[in-house]
Amino acid sequence: MSLTISLEVKHDVLLIRLAGELDHHTAEELRTKAAHLLEKEQIRHIVLNLEHLTFMDSSGLGVILGRYKQIKNIGGEMIVCSISPSVKRLFEMAGLFKIIRFESDEQYALKTLGVA
Repeated sequence: MSLTISLEVKHDVLLIRLAGELDHHTAEELRTKAAHLLEKEQIRHIVLNLEHLTFMDSSGLGVILGRYKQIKNIGGEMIVCSISPSVKRLFEMAGLFKIIRFESDEQYALKTLGVA
């Protein structure tokens, strides 16, 4: 299965919705598309909706961590929401919830950033 990437800019928030598998075959596409918007738009925060992400490996973790560092360097925040149990377990094992905030759904995540 491949990866479907949906990117939407709402004010200063980049909303990334992923569906399918984020692995070494698809991580570069996500990195490229997100980097393009981060350069082009006035983005301060990222909301990452992983509701339909069925699989992620270390390459996926790497691309997410890279975007986190970009956003953190400009004083912004990354929020992960609507995460499947298997991907949530991977985040927990990698310790990402210590640095990336988790919210139950996209609407609430956007609301906490002042967008919605």
